[in-house]
Amino acid sequence: MTTPRFLDQTLFTELAEKAVANPRGRQHHNFHQMEEPCHRMAVGLQPSTYIPPHRHLSDDKAETLLVLRGRLGLLIFDESGGVIHTRVLQAGGESVGVDLPPGVFHGLVVLEADSLMFECKAGPYRPVGEGELAHWAPREGEPGVAEYQAWMRAQFD
Repeated sequence: MTTPRFLDQTLFTELAEKAVANPRGRQHHNFHQMEEPCHRMAVGLQPSTYIPPHRHLSDDKAETLLVLRGRLGLLIFDESGGVIHTRVLQAGGESVGVDLPPGVFHGLVVLEADSLMFECKAGPYRPVGEGELAHWAPREGEPGVAEYQAWMRAQFD
């Protein structure tokens, strides 16, 4: 039998510190084993992290995000990269999360340092596949990321 694992301030602080030290500006803490059918994770996020617009095409890949600490900006895009909706997701705020159906292009920007979210979606893990990364946005590590990320953030000014 496994023991309960808690989403507490100790974990939140640890993830925030690890996200600061991580060159990608984020750090995952999995509550699941990779072969489990339901993936559950806490993710520490810093404003420097780039989460490019993407979607999950598989019918079983709905995704739920809940902000546990801080503030995130959620952008929903149409097929050509036009923004069709923005929403600030904030711990204790009017909107604390989102349940995204499969096939919806979305991206996130971190609006407050040491933010933390809980993510849940169907397993098993598979990398983002063909047609799932937005063709209009740079991929992580490509030229233009800083400018595109600044544009994403400006949608919440």
